[in-house]
Amino acid sequence: MPFHIHFGQDDLLRCRFAVSPLWETQEAVRTLKRPDRHAYHPRWLRRIREAARDLDLSGLWLLMPRRGHSPDFLGPPPIGPAARFEEEIAGVRAADPVAARDDMARALACTPGAVDSPRGRAMLADPAGAVLELADALEAAWHALIEPEWPRLRALLEADVAFHSRRLAEVGLGGLLPELDRRLAWDTGTLTVEWHDEHVRHLTGEGLILIPSVFSWPDVVSGFDAPWQPTLAYPVRGIAGLWAEPSDRTPEALVRLLGRGRATVLAALDAPATTSELAHRLGLAPSTVSAHLAALRGAGLLVSRRYGHRVIYECTPLGIALATGGGVAQDRDQSFM
Repeated sequence: MPFHIHFGQDDLLRCRFAVSPLWETQEAVRTLKRPDRHAYHPRWLRRIREAARDLDLSGLWLLMPRRGHSPDFLGPPPIGPAARFEEEIAGVRAADPVAARDDMARALACTPGAVDSPRGRAMLADPAGAVLELADALEAAWHALIEPEWPRLRALLEADVAFHSRRLAEVGLGGLLPELDRRLAWDTGTLTVEWHDEHVRHLTGEGLILIPSVFSWPDVVSGFDAPWQPTLAYPVRGIAGLWAEPSDRTPEALVRLLGRGRATVLAALDAPATTSELAHRLGLAPSTVSAHLAALRGAGLLVSRRYGHRVIYECTPLGIALATGGGVAQDRDQSFM
């Protein structure tokens, strides 16, 4: 069934990309209960297994139906292009209890028996307390599940934003939107999303926020009723290589050509990253990684660009060909769906 999002003229000028650690946190919580989302994440699931056992996520899971409404206040649209988790969770804690109760009631109604369950009744009887309890659960999930991996996740998400921003400049919004996911189609000011039921949304000048997401794969998620800004989350590019370790992807032929250190750094850049992110991922000193990056850039295998206050390194076509053996370089430009 289609979900039609109709754009006005002003909406076309107010579309933007954003990256949200809060969104990834709540979607990671949802993924723990969704085996259909596990295909790309077995290593992450093994790493967080013990930490996840210590979390009480039952309240959050009760509000995450397989189909239907999830509370907007638990994962509101990002407040900026690169908000910090601390800023976003403060917004959750500040949610209006009356509006939050309505939000929770809609979500509970989507799961048979949830409204009349002891937990569901307690949430609706004390929405202010429920808001704080749920925010605490999200914060605990952030620290246990996402924060240790955030440099890696953020690098992939920001690389997606950078790539699609370039595509926006090349093909315009109407050309870009269908490229984000095969389930999106654009026709004369209307974005159509393959959906589980029929829905129509008329934008009124607020535009649309576009969020690449790791943990919402394979779903495209859209919605957010007023007063929230309409938002669409789509699967990030490059997810297939997200959890690969350097030892998995450093060809011995490349080691013989460049040396172990430089080959490892080049192979690790299957997604763009900063010096500190690579150092964290590879277990090397930042100064060592910086020296290898400088040498690889000097050889024409990398380029660097500034994203806010951070410098991000990315392979050139020659670097991709060397790191992959020349056979799969074009895969970086494809959606892993």
